[in-house]
Amino acid sequence: MKKALIVWGGWEGHEPKKCSDIFAPLLEAAGFDVELSDTLDSYLNTEKMQQLSLVVPMWTMGTITREQEAGLLNAIKSGVGVAGWHGGMADAFRNNTEYQWMVGGQWVAHPGNIIDYRVNITNHEDPITAGLADFDMHSEQYYMHVDPANEVLATTTFNTDIAPWVNGTVMPVVWKRMWGEGRVFYSSLGHKAVDFDVPEAKEIQRRGMLWASR
Repeated sequence: MKKALIVWGGWEGHEPKKCSDIFAPLLEAAGFDVELSDTLDSYLNTEKMQQLSLVVPMWTMGTITREQEAGLLNAIKSGVGVAGWHGGMADAFRNNTEYQWMVGGQWVAHPGNIIDYRVNITNHEDPITAGLADFDMHSEQYYMHVDPANEVLATTTFNTDIAPWVNGTVMPVVWKRMWGEGRVFYSSLGHKAVDFDVPEAKEIQRRGMLWASR
């Protein structure tokens, strides 16, 4: 049986436990043995990490020790998949640039905070987004610093009075990439648990986790 580890914590504003609880049953339904943990020390158990198929990090901001970070990154590099969403993956450990390199991006702003915006599917052939049409969100529209090596699957275009100098900017929302032998999946959707009431947002995350797992 495949094993998945969901590690949740950090800033409570992103409802880390509530959001993690949405996806644990979906992974179990897909045949995974799922463990939920609220400590970054989970990354220190090298033997256990190597037995995983998937890590799902949900830890906004906060700090991670050099040893904890190495435990996570080395596991991914060896072939363990990683898949996450929003700030729980791409606004974690702001001082750790190697972690950010693995993720493929870092949050820097969400002009206007909670707004209406459109998500555009740009790759209709990939199994993560196949069959899905463009859809609307009422949430934070993430402006990010993004690795150009990412394989982008969906984007959003900025149009805001808060920061008009970025208007027209096309920003990646969903991407996948490799880190060594490990598959990396990220979606910037999911500010709060209610965001996953949007079927497309939830389905993209579910498919992304399944794609990333080895």
